[in-house]
Amino acid sequence: MTEKFIIGSEEWCSLPELGLPAVKIRVDSGAKTSALHAFNIHCYDEGGKAYAKFDVHPIQNNRKIIHRCIAPVVDRRVVRSSNGEVEKRVVVVTPIKLGDQVWDIEITLTNRDSMGYRMLLGREAMQNKVLVDPDAVFIVSDISGKEARNLYKLHVSKKASLNIVLLASDPDLYSNRRIMEAGELRGHNMKFINVRHCYMNISANEPTVCYRGGEILKSIDAVIPRLRPSTTFYGCAVTRQFQASGAFSLNEAVAITRSRDKLRSLQMLADKGINMPITGFANSPEDTKHLIKTVGGAPLIVKLLEGTQGVGVVLAETNKAAESVINAFKSLKVNILVQEYIKEAKGKDIRCFVIDGKVVGAMQRVAADDEFRANLHLGGVAAPVKLTPEEKKMAISAAKILGLKVAGVDIIRSDTGPKVLEVNSSPGLEGIESVSGEDIAGSMIESIERHVLGKE
Repeated sequence: MTEKFIIGSEEWCSLPELGLPAVKIRVDSGAKTSALHAFNIHCYDEGGKAYAKFDVHPIQNNRKIIHRCIAPVVDRRVVRSSNGEVEKRVVVVTPIKLGDQVWDIEITLTNRDSMGYRMLLGREAMQNKVLVDPDAVFIVSDISGKEARNLYKLHVSKKASLNIVLLASDPDLYSNRRIMEAGELRGHNMKFINVRHCYMNISANEPTVCYRGGEILKSIDAVIPRLRPSTTFYGCAVTRQFQASGAFSLNEAVAITRSRDKLRSLQMLADKGINMPITGFANSPEDTKHLIKTVGGAPLIVKLLEGTQGVGVVLAETNKAAESVINAFKSLKVNILVQEYIKEAKGKDIRCFVIDGKVVGAMQRVAADDEFRANLHLGGVAAPVKLTPEEKKMAISAAKILGLKVAGVDIIRSDTGPKVLEVNSSPGLEGIESVSGEDIAGSMIESIERHVLGKE
């Protein structure tokens, strides 16, 4: 037996065949399997052998360094993580180098963005090789974060740089930060613009958008509108002005307006034969009882026409409660929809992320114990989900009908098949990226490149 060598509870290692010269690892003898942070994982066969192609952010809290890896697949294994979640992972085999020692190990691929280390070294990889001193760190190799970053080459795209505006309200929002990072990673000039700080010069000769302080936003190649419901009207006006000046809009203003009007969007979907929960709409309180009867009676859902993130959605469990809620909303002179309650869904729905007519990610949202809505903003939990061909087709069709290049299509599974709940023109990225492991923000930038640069 080879003499064992001592390592600390934290070490720097390299994975030479994956092209990763420095990865900080957490040594955990309590974990059976080793794990590496990976996303955009795609498996394929070549020459009768299975391989996985995947991307890695090798340095913690640094998304600008990205490396594409390829490794042979040896298994697909169900793994229970430290927080109790069960996940089926791809297992690859590759050499690890710790100091002067090199040997092959099996590594499971998973998204470790929320973890403190990009890689975990489990006991299977350490058997007959190492002893762990839990009180020591970096016994084998001790380098600084700066030295580790210098070992990687930033692969900046050689294609033409684009001037891209992200039109939103909060630069610190996860989704907005990810889009900015993804664009910068691909060598584009990204600029965050607060939609409330814009003003416009509307003219036939030179339509322009100006920014607070007098800056003229010119030579803009593309705009990514991510508008809060409260800024829909003004935000769409600014988006149209960018379009009038010649900028490409990832979602056009007219499509955003359609999606924000739940009634209009459902009417458009129904007109094209998209299956959805039975929905009623009325203006007069005198029609309330007939409206309730139209959707099959209680329990039923009452929702604001322009609500978002689960706000303004009420479950009425009896006809009497439904009458009270509907009439209370009408007394406030707000528009509402009344919709059948899909009991068999048990508080679950599916968010499909569609970009350019393709589902690039999906997750199932499970409602919190005291909620009936599967919304992450209300304490819901996201989990991986496998879509049926019918669900994929439905999500793609719904986005296309509303004219959205980027859309979050919410689907609920019922005894009579999948049904579209609504279509979101500014879907969040945090849950979907974490669960699916896909680089959704990068896919959005790639969409702009395809449309503006004309690349397939």
